[in-house]
Amino acid sequence: MKSTLAQARSFNRPVRLLLVNQLTINIGFYMLMPYLATYLTDDLGLAVWMAGLILGVRNLSQQGMFLLGGSLADRLGYKPMILAGLALRTIGFGLLGLVHAVPALIVASALTGLAGALFNPAARAYLAQEAGERKVEAFAVFNVFYQCGILIGPIIGLLLQATAFQITCLVAAGVFALLAAAQAKALPARPGNPRAGLLKGWREVARNRPFLLFAVVMTGSYVLNFQIYLSLPIEARRATGGELGVALIFALSGGLAALGQVRLTQWIKERWEPEQAMGRGLWLMGASFLPLAVPLPLAATLAAVLLTTLLLTLGTMILYPFEMTTIARFGGDHRVGTYYGCYNTISGLGIAIGNLAIGAALDAARSLTLPALPWWTLLSLGWACAAVLFTLIRTGRFRTAPAIS
Repeated sequence: MKSTLAQARSFNRPVRLLLVNQLTINIGFYMLMPYLATYLTDDLGLAVWMAGLILGVRNLSQQGMFLLGGSLADRLGYKPMILAGLALRTIGFGLLGLVHAVPALIVASALTGLAGALFNPAARAYLAQEAGERKVEAFAVFNVFYQCGILIGPIIGLLLQATAFQITCLVAAGVFALLAAAQAKALPARPGNPRAGLLKGWREVARNRPFLLFAVVMTGSYVLNFQIYLSLPIEARRATGGELGVALIFALSGGLAALGQVRLTQWIKERWEPEQAMGRGLWLMGASFLPLAVPLPLAATLAAVLLTTLLLTLGTMILYPFEMTTIARFGGDHRVGTYYGCYNTISGLGIAIGNLAIGAALDAARSLTLPALPWWTLLSLGWACAAVLFTLIRTGRFRTAPAIS
């Protein structure tokens, strides 16, 4: 962690502020969101399908608006979009704690999603711009702060559960309000490009076939990584009969990224090309499900889940800094936000489709008595995506120059 802090201090003031920004955003988000479904069903007495609808609206509004948020960031500047997103999330979280009617809860959920669509592409584009030639190192440190927020947020939320859930919502809203005020004062403004037309930018992205191929291929990595929230907790609960295994999954994943990301990225940067790092990271993410794909007694299942978590996290750590840097290179100097926004939209759609498929595989595994089916499916997905990426590189179709508009 000491080397991470030293690396963070080596960047300029805007980058350091963006790192703290992301840490605080994740703390505020994860102190509330893991417990929202329970609040909606147990405290408010909503049907499970209604709670799912409210949560789904948040995801839909975020994924559906990423492209617009990124394009507006290019046109209006990164800071205004970051502040607008923080303000909207303040309002959304505050409403979640104050309203009980379903229509109002849906509005609040939509606002929290729209907030993410505004500040996520802007923050990453701003970071890429300020980091210059040190994008890989910047995104490595960024991932550490990101993961630390995921680790700290749920612990604070758990402590606040001793009070009413409304208090958790209002505290989270307060975190975003304070962060917005601090960023308004401290984050330097960077002018946007008023001539960066939205439709022109979208046409450029739509014509950039190498980028679109890259985005589709890399969607597989997001489906695989999302299993830390979907299939792995299900398997851990089956093995332990409680939440201990789930807690261990998140502690291992977040702790490994927080402690090892910077050193691992530096080691890889000195030895591998960026394309090699992404392909090998994808391959490892697929291979991580091999421990669960072989027959195991129930007593060994938790160990296999934790080994899968470790390998999956390592693969993500290998991949992430080079992936984020590659997107910035596709965007060039003029449309980085647009490219991040489009990439997030594609990956979001891929996660939704992938989770439906993995959910069906989990159900089929039980009904057909084929317990290894989901794990072989995930392994095959990772290896197939890695093979396609290596093919794109080998055939020269992987070019990061933005399309000419």
